[in-house]
Order: sequence, then C-alpha cells, then structure tokens
Amino acid sequence: MTLTVEERAKVLVEALPYIKRFHGQIVVVKVGGNAIEQARDETLLDIVLLRYVGMQPVLVHGGGPEITAMSERLGIKATFKKGLRVTDEKTMEVVKMVLTGKVSPDIVASINRLGGQAVGMSGEDGPCIIAEPLNEAMGFVGRVTQVNKEPITALLGRGYIPVIASIGLGYDGHAYNINADTVAAELAVSLKAHKLILLTDVPGVLGVDGKVVAVLSKADARQRIDAGEVTGGMIPKLEAALRALDGVPLAHIVDGRTPHALLLELFTEAGIGTMVTP
Repeated sequence: MTLTVEERAKVLVEALPYIKRFHGQIVVVKVGGNAIEQARDETLLDIVLLRYVGMQPVLVHGGGPEITAMSERLGIKATFKKGLRVTDEKTMEVVKMVLTGKVSPDIVASINRLGGQAVGMSGEDGPCIIAEPLNEAMGFVGRVTQVNKEPITALLGRGYIPVIASIGLGYDGHAYNINADTVAAELAVSLKAHKLILLTDVPGVLGVDGKVVAVLSKADARQRIDAGEVTGGMIPKLEAALRALDGVPLAHIVDGRTPHALLLELFTEAGIGTMVTP
C-alpha cells in the first residue's frame, strides 16, 4: 500500500504526542529468537529510531531456537519445564557460547549498520545481574536476586543502546541461564522504565475465543495463569509483565513478527498485541 503525502503527514502528526510523552524515558524491549528473525531489520530499525527521537531503549535478548539448534548439533537433548530450559553444565556452556558469541554480536552489528550505536553485554558483565538457582531440578537456571544498573545507565548516558544477553552471575561465581522475559522485567523495574515491551512470535495473549486480548488487568492476568488458560512459553511472559508492573506503568506483549511492531505499539492510538495494566 502506497501512502499519499497527506497520509504520511497524518501518520507523523499522530505519532507526535507519543514522541513527546516518551522523550527521555527508558523503554526495555525484549526480543525472542523466533520473533526477531522474521522481522529482524524492521525491529532493530525501530530500536534505532526510538534512540533518535529521544527515548532510551534497552534491548534484552534470548536465543532459544539457536541454543536448541546448537545443542542438537552437539548431541545434547533440550528439555523444558513450564516454558523454561533445563540447563545442566554442558547446556550452560552452549547457552553462553550462543548468546554472547553469536546472537549478541549479530544484533549489535546490525544496529550499528542501521545507524545506531550499540554495545553488547551479558548479566555477568559488571556484573549487572546477580542470580541464584531457581531450583535443583532445573540445573543452572537462575532467578534474579539483584540488578546493578550502573553499567547500563552509563551506556545510556553516553548515547549507546545496551544489548543484554540473559545470563546472570551467581554468588557461587557460576553463570546462570535466566529466562529473557524475566531479565527484561527485572531490568525494567530497576531502571524505572516507562514501559516493558515483550516481542514474541504470537499475536499476544489469546482469550478462550482465540482472539487477542487487547487490554489485560493485573488481576485478570493472574487469574488466567492460575486457571491454566495460559500455557507454555506465554507463562513466563505474562509473569514478567506482572512483575514489571511493580514499578513500570505499563507492560506490552506484542507480535514481533509484524514489521515495525514497536512503532505501531508505541506511536499509534490503536496499538497491537496485549497491554497489561495495573
């Protein structure tokens, strides 16, 4: 579809109030492997644009599909419980190799190529994310116990876009694999972000009728989890959104496969996906 000059001007005018409202604000954006691969350049271009219009984006990434593919190549079977990857010693080595050796550098290089300035890091750097074991059965899967935001705010203050891999450092000195949605939520609370946006590979939270729930209250979201209406990988996403609301005004679960999903959610009245509210 080709827009006329007048229609393009209307789009820009519609975006202006939102640009003014979010100017100078921190926005934490989490991208999943499947979501970013299907609209990679559009997503990262949105991140660059947010920085140029005065917002301070912080990008948190996972790499589930890449980790699974590398594990299979090495003969390591992937096992999941409630949407989380069971992580033994060998799997943890794969997680670090994939996230900090491939996914993060690729994202940083793409952002820089698109005109932004990005710096890659993991929770071990600083360290900015301190973790403890989630439970013995999950192996080296971590729970965030502390966020040291200074390394991240230092990058933001110098105009960089932090790109953070979801790995934490334990009190025992061991690296821990942490769900990227969880990391994004904890960072959003610590950084006093204005929004948390979780880009995923589904349209949003679906109701019993199979349609996207546009607005979901905190109480309703909790009820849906407890009733078993939300399953699989959506559980940690919705839990992350609920955690973020402890300090963040709004959380969004958005289909990252949609080109320019970030701009549609932030700068248009209708938005897309599911907005979780207090």
